[in-house]
Amino acid sequence: MEEFDVEELTLRENGRIIKSAVTPRPIAWVSTVSEDGVDNLAPYSSYNYVSSSHPVVLFNAQYRENGELKDSARNALNTGEFVVNVVTEQLARQMDQTSATLPPEESEFDFAEVERAKSRRVSPPRVADAVVSMECNLYDSIEIYDKLMVLGEVEYFHISEDVLTDGKIDMKKLDVVGRLGGPYYTAVDRLELTRNY
Repeated sequence: MEEFDVEELTLRENGRIIKSAVTPRPIAWVSTVSEDGVDNLAPYSSYNYVSSSHPVVLFNAQYRENGELKDSARNALNTGEFVVNVVTEQLARQMDQTSATLPPEESEFDFAEVERAKSRRVSPPRVADAVVSMECNLYDSIEIYDKLMVLGEVEYFHISEDVLTDGKIDMKKLDVVGRLGGPYYTAVDRLELTRNY
């Protein structure tokens, strides 16, 4: 087995290993609105939840080379609001298109031809075709090395009837897409294990 000392690797080498080892990663398709009223939409594969009884989710945004925040994180901090949209197979291509670097005055919704839907509690629109969307108010943000962790308290869920069984999300119906290392994504291939405990 090969061994690597983190302190002896470059930042890029460390990043490549961690992104390939922590996989598959869920994708937060984050929609925000700038202070100038421009809708922004971008995928973040450094994403998870940190509280469930009072739902809190997080996504980690990398700083640009000039030290500025990417649009989604900046908008979330400035307005205190964002929406996390769940990415399924039918939306994968559009999601990937929204990772393009666009000027702040241009909307990824329009660039990738993603249909908007109105949110109930927050200003940013949600992705109309997302089977699950979570409206969030900014809970906190924490700077960790080259990333800004943005935490949002979920205020409202939108869940399509297409993925529900008896009022609960049915994982047999939710065809989520995850991120792998490099340019790769993965689709759901379920593995069911019977618990004997």
